[in-house]
Amino acid sequence: MSKKLLNSIKVLYEDKDCLVVSKPAGLMVHSDGKNEGPFLADWVLENYPKAKNVGDPMNDSEGNPLNRAGIVHRLDRETSGVIIIAKTKTGHASLKQQFKDRTIAKKYLAFVWGEMKEEFGTIDRPIGRSNSDFRKWSAYPTARGEIREAQTYWTRIVNFETDNEKFSLVEVEPKTGRTHQIRVHFSAINHPVVGDSLYAPRRLMALGFERLALHSYSIEFTDTKGKKIKVLAPLPTDFKKAVSKFDLKLPL
Repeated sequence: MSKKLLNSIKVLYEDKDCLVVSKPAGLMVHSDGKNEGPFLADWVLENYPKAKNVGDPMNDSEGNPLNRAGIVHRLDRETSGVIIIAKTKTGHASLKQQFKDRTIAKKYLAFVWGEMKEEFGTIDRPIGRSNSDFRKWSAYPTARGEIREAQTYWTRIVNFETDNEKFSLVEVEPKTGRTHQIRVHFSAINHPVVGDSLYAPRRLMALGFERLALHSYSIEFTDTKGKKIKVLAPLPTDFKKAVSKFDLKLPL
């Protein structure tokens, strides 16, 4: 399975300083010092060895250096879709600044539980550590540790119902980049993402998904020459099946 995941990585865009790939669900971006992998960073190192020292250094809990070759940002393990990788230090510096300035636009598709009543909205809730589970983050007042601002824009694509359960397909654009932000925010407004066993453990899997129903389908950034680049990731099989089964129309 691990080799299959690495083999399913698709290069969607490439120039001399960066590349954009489609990450399959189930693949971690880089090591956390606990899981054995494989990791997207391993694939980068194997296919782009010159990117070995590109990126910010990071150590695990025991002080051992982690391989973060070319990694600028992350997607959760069970989230599929587009992710940018820096091939050079010039590319890394440029992308890092764009993320800091929030000029990179990332858009996701998500199936969530319940019916979104409004056509669009903004979830503006600060995020901190959960006070009940070390694995989780929280957008509730009980959050602990450093509390950081977080905004998520969303647009309802369609509401639908199946097996006496209501669902919504939404387009999501996080304006900040907090860990688990989309999952935390939608859980906080009682519309958790389908398949989220961490933030909605009492909900069963649904709509044919066996993982988190979250897909990063679009990213826009500026290359090192100042040109605007937009890259789209194709829908993975589980999203295609859900869209087809319920005859949903995507504005893509």
